[in-house]
Order: sequence, then C-alpha cells, then structure tokens
Amino acid sequence: MHKGYLAIVLHAHLPFVRHPEEEYFLEENWLFEAITETYIPLLEVFDNLYSDGVDFKVTMSVTPPLVCMLKDPLLQERYLRHINKLIELSQKELERTQYDPLYHGLAVKYNHKFEMAKQIFLERYNRDLTIAFKEFQDKGRLEIIASCATHGFLPNLRVNETSVKAQVKIGIENYVKTFGRKPQGFWLPECGYYPRVDEYLKELGIKYFFVDSHGIMHADPIPRYGVYAPLYCPSGVAAFGRDWESSKQVWSSSEGYPGDFDYREYYRDIGFELEYDYIKPYIHPMGIRVNTGIKYWRITGKTEYKEVYRPDWAREKAASHAGNFMFNREKQIDHLSYHMDRKPIIISPYDAELFGHWWYEGPMWLDFLARKIHYDQKTIKMITPSEYLSEYPTNQMAMPSQSSWGYKGYSDFWCEGSNDWIYRHLHAAGERMAALVKKHEDCLNGNPKNKVIKRALNQAARELLLAESSDWPFIMKTGTMVPYANKRVTNHIGRFNRIYDEISAARIDEEWLNEIELRDNIFGDDNLAKHYSAIKENHHKKEKTFHKITVKTKNGAKNVKHK
Repeated sequence: MHKGYLAIVLHAHLPFVRHPEEEYFLEENWLFEAITETYIPLLEVFDNLYSDGVDFKVTMSVTPPLVCMLKDPLLQERYLRHINKLIELSQKELERTQYDPLYHGLAVKYNHKFEMAKQIFLERYNRDLTIAFKEFQDKGRLEIIASCATHGFLPNLRVNETSVKAQVKIGIENYVKTFGRKPQGFWLPECGYYPRVDEYLKELGIKYFFVDSHGIMHADPIPRYGVYAPLYCPSGVAAFGRDWESSKQVWSSSEGYPGDFDYREYYRDIGFELEYDYIKPYIHPMGIRVNTGIKYWRITGKTEYKEVYRPDWAREKAASHAGNFMFNREKQIDHLSYHMDRKPIIISPYDAELFGHWWYEGPMWLDFLARKIHYDQKTIKMITPSEYLSEYPTNQMAMPSQSSWGYKGYSDFWCEGSNDWIYRHLHAAGERMAALVKKHEDCLNGNPKNKVIKRALNQAARELLLAESSDWPFIMKTGTMVPYANKRVTNHIGRFNRIYDEISAARIDEEWLNEIELRDNIFGDDNLAKHYSAIKENHHKKEKTFHKITVKTKNGAKNVKHK
C-alpha cells in the first residue's frame, strides 16, 4: 500500500588509532567515546525495535579500521579501563549532586548509562561489538556494506590504480572475514567517486554504492528520476544518490534538528567545568582536560549562557522531530510518485557518530522514526538498496560525475594548502609498493625461502594503507589535532621508505620489523601485499563506445543509444 521508500544509511568509521607503546594515549578516546555514546546506543535501539516487532531496515557501513579496533584485545581492555573510570566518576557525581534535584537526576542517568554500556560490552557481546552488528544483519534488519581498507579518498589516490584497487579489495576481504558473507553494497570513503572506479567494484561482486546528489544530477546523460531512483553505471553497478533535503534536516547543527535549544549541549562537559583536583583522576594522566561524556547543560541558545538539560523536554523534541521528518518524507513521496513509473527511494546517509556522540538524542530520534513509520502511516516504508534493486532491476544507465560529499562537493577538502603536501609522498610510495611486489612475487606466492621478505612486504602495505587514510588530510584542513595527523602521515611514510630501502638492500632489521608489526597491526596476518599486483590494461581503453540505456516508462520500456 505504500507509495515509496526511505533508506537510512549510517556510515560508521574512525581512523585506526592504537598505541601500545604508551599506557594512555589521548586519541584512543575517539574509539572509547564512540562505543559508549554511539555504537552501544544504536545497538540498543535496534534490539528494542526488533523485540517490539517493528519492521525497520537500516543500511550501515562498518569500516575495516573500526572493525580492527573493535576486535583488538588491547583496545578492548583499555575500553574497560575507560568505562570503569566513568562509572567511578558518575558515582562520585551522585554524591556531589545529591542536594540538587535537576543535576542529581542527570547524574543518576549517566551512572545507569555507563553501567549498562559495560554490561552490554562485557557480558552480552564478550567485548566484540562486531558480533552485535552481524546478529542484526543475520536477522534481516541491518544491511552492512563494505568500504575501503583504511578510508582512502580514491579520487586523490587514482594516480596509482594499484593503490585504489588494493584499498577496495582489502576492504572487501575484511568484510567477508568479519561478517561471513559477500557484501552487496560499498561505501566509497567521503562518497568520493570518479568514473570507472565502479569497474573495480564490479570485479569484486559489488551491486551498488552511494554518491552525493550532484554525482547523479551531473551524470551523463541527465537522469530521468534525479536522485530518487538509482542509475546503472556502464559497468552494471548501481549508484544511489543522496537526497539533500532529508540529509540537511538531520546533519546540520544550525538549520537541522541537532541544533534545537532543548537538546543536550555537546561543548560543555564536566571534564572542563569542574575543579581540577576533583576531576584530575578522570582526565589524561598528564593533566590534559578531556570530555568525560557527563554533560549537564542544554544548548539553550546561541550565547555562552547555558541552562540545565531537561531529558523530558529533549525526548519530546526527538519525538516531534521524528514526526516532522516522516511528514516531510510523506509529502516528498506523494509528489514524486505522481511523476514516476516506479516507487521513489529517498537515500538519507549520515555519519553514524552523529547519533549519540554529537547529537545525543540521535538514537532516540531514530527509534521514534522507525516506530512512527511502522505504526502511523502507509505512504513510506524503510528499505535497503539491495531490496530496492530486487524490486526494480531495470534502471537508467548513465555515468555519474566525479564528486564527494565534502565541502564544495569535489576534492577540495582533501587536497588544498594545508594538506596537499602529503600526496607526492603517497603517490611515490604507491609506485614503490607496486614495484616491490612485482620484484618479489615469488615470496608472496608460497616460496618459503625468505619469509622475512614476505613479512616486510606485508608491513610495507600496512604502512602505506595507514598513510592513505582520508582522516589525516581532513584533520589538517579542519585544524583540529593537526600535529597528530602530521605525525601519523610522516611516521607511516617514513616506515614504508625504510622497509623499501631494507628490502632493496636485502638487509632487513628483524628486531625493528617486529616492533612496527606490533604497533601497526591493522588486518593482523592477512596477506596484504598480494593486492598490489599489476592492474589490467582494459581499464584504460579509450576507444569510442556506445552504452545501452534502458528506461522503464508508463508506456513500456524503450532503449536508447548514447555515445
């Protein structure tokens, strides 16, 4: 009875941050905060919806760096240390706020939140949250899609096609190893698309990927249905375009829901507000103040003045905003379905970490939205892209334009004055990696005569992959934690170059190799270097071709040839 579909897409990603050489490392908190504030709350939402029989569908990427961190025993142990400290702090807050009913009620909620997070992490999922996401995929409620090995921004890596192909292949292998099936969809990091990258996805069995709205709207030829139906690339892989209207309503802190004055204020935390001697045991051991996750204030307004957070007010707003979002999608679909010969699909992708971490009420909003769609209307239905392609296997063929979902819509954010210096090093390292693999193919193909060379080749691949992460140029551009991002790029490139020199000179320092294998252990024992073998030349053919475009209309299907 419904007229169209809504696809909620959550992109869960964090850069690979793991420092066994130090007991406490500040940037590891990125993972710990996301576990407590985003991943566990989202899993609780999925669990409650499933238990209540709500027919919800969500598409979600869980990137390989995040998977590797969630599965890492060292980081799991450090998360337990982190959450235990938060539980201890929240218990102290119960005592400190006991004579202030508003603050004390919030302290009770935080204490319960941390206790539940520990229980879910430790007892329900035995420290490995990837098991939880896999469970909901196996139940048919969550469609997990693959992504690149280390979130490399592919349009800027395409100078070396071997680097692009390795990012894609290693990402898909990690997905299969983690989730026990072949992925249907793929998340291009930062939605960074350039023509023909879909051919690599096709080779590896991917059925669809996502681009920003202008990637579809500037396609050749012009799309008949805009972003409200997928396009087939000439390779046969489907491209789904982001719906700008629904996306902006959620992610914009100034114009969207998260900026509402009744929602919790992210930038006021007791880690910065309370007296130093009181908070000292719960911040960084070097005395650096950090977010604890205990925040007692609401946004209130656009000034520095903040009032106490009222959870009941925030809950009412989350329900109201979920209803508003659903109402707007109903109106969209009512209009679109009148002009289309198929049910439209609205693609609404967001960073998963927006939900719960940046926008505290985000998981609650998602819960309300799924329930309202299930119970309160008959116009729209939640769906995954693979389900839509099963229902509508015939779609227009066109070539999407190069694009991203970053600032200005192309590559500006990842290649400008603050970060452009990294690419000459990445490109040179990519060429060197391909040359190493070509020279030492026998070591990768089972020849046991020199296992050390194989280890060194695989570690060189790890260092290159980690240097290619789009997170480092992103941080450089935004101006936050820039010294750390600079250090990560220079360290990984420096280690790669040393490995290259040692392999070339046939003098590998095994003691040093053991040390960096321990530090930069992403993907464990996987045979990574094999993915840097030569690229087939057919990706670079330039002869004129004609692509067959099939458009299904109300008068029947018609075929058009487009040069």
